[in-house]
Amino acid sequence: MCCILHSSTGAKKSSVRLYPTLSGKAPLVIGHRGASGYLPEHTLESYKLAIEQGADFIEPDLVATQDGILIARHEPNITSTTDVSERPEFANRKTKRKVDGVEEEGWFASDFTLAEIKTLRAKQPAAERDQSHNGKFSVPTLAEIIALAKTEGKKAKRVIGIYPETKHPTYHNELQLSLEDRLLSELAKHGYTKKNSPVVIQSFEVSNLKYLRGKTQVRLVQLIDADDVKPDGSMALVAPYDKPYDFVVNKDARTFASLLTPEGLREIRTYADGIGPWKPYLVSARQIDRDNDGKMDDLNGDGKMDERDRMLMPAGNVVRDAHAVGLFVHAYTFRNEPRRLASDFKGDPKAEYELFYQLGVDGVFTDFPDTAVAARKKK
Repeated sequence: MCCILHSSTGAKKSSVRLYPTLSGKAPLVIGHRGASGYLPEHTLESYKLAIEQGADFIEPDLVATQDGILIARHEPNITSTTDVSERPEFANRKTKRKVDGVEEEGWFASDFTLAEIKTLRAKQPAAERDQSHNGKFSVPTLAEIIALAKTEGKKAKRVIGIYPETKHPTYHNELQLSLEDRLLSELAKHGYTKKNSPVVIQSFEVSNLKYLRGKTQVRLVQLIDADDVKPDGSMALVAPYDKPYDFVVNKDARTFASLLTPEGLREIRTYADGIGPWKPYLVSARQIDRDNDGKMDDLNGDGKMDERDRMLMPAGNVVRDAHAVGLFVHAYTFRNEPRRLASDFKGDPKAEYELFYQLGVDGVFTDFPDTAVAARKKK
């Protein structure tokens, strides 16, 4: 998006980039779990690559070890993202736990000390992605990630932000391993206590964000989830992805969709600075039945139904409504694989970014930061 602005004297013209973001600045590129499309997620190597590719922020999901140290894993259950299942010395740690009301089986970070975690190696959980780096990289702590951001920022001569997510706060509270104060303590060591500090904290739950709001000035983001997208393009709200889990505990009938109503957004503004919605809430896509045979059409004829067999619908009002109350919007998650792109994009992930940039999103969570940066530069 480019526009020519005239100076007040009319003597000069300057070409500047304008964005319909809340601030008018270019949307942020957030390395989702690092550059997780290329390297095993939540590793220092993945975060470093994201920075090299131009990410403004790197995003560590935080869980706690048995001895209360914050480490970067997507879930408390570390089975799919580490080689723990292949380690005979930890075979007896396999167990079952309830996470957000759902029983899971596997190995959980809270049953391991940091020293034990450090013996494990990360692996790529997505079978369709490069598996050649499995077993090479260790699991980092939050402290190591902050140090990396600072070191690499100096090399790049720009500030690299961190965007930590408190994973399953209620689960950790029940284990007496609450995340919030541990996170704030680590951030304070680096002077990350102000609204303009290079940090944003995110959560799918509400209560812990309200707690954090009373403890810190750093920016907070309310994440918005759903279970799936229905064939007609509407959002499927099915437990445990229908509402924040603290709503379940507190018997609050509202859903994630409730939080995106004008009323819900006004409430979020009382404790957070932005929202992080799953991107179909902003622009959804539907399946179609052109021949009216009662079956949704396989648009690309590959015998499978995925995003390539959906057509985009008009954008909703979430960005407009959020901006109206002063909330920025960071949408998730952008990925390059063709099966994840609606038919309208014709297999070009840059086209998806361009659509959302034009819509006015203030940032994007992406597994492929280089693609997001390239699309942002395109005029």
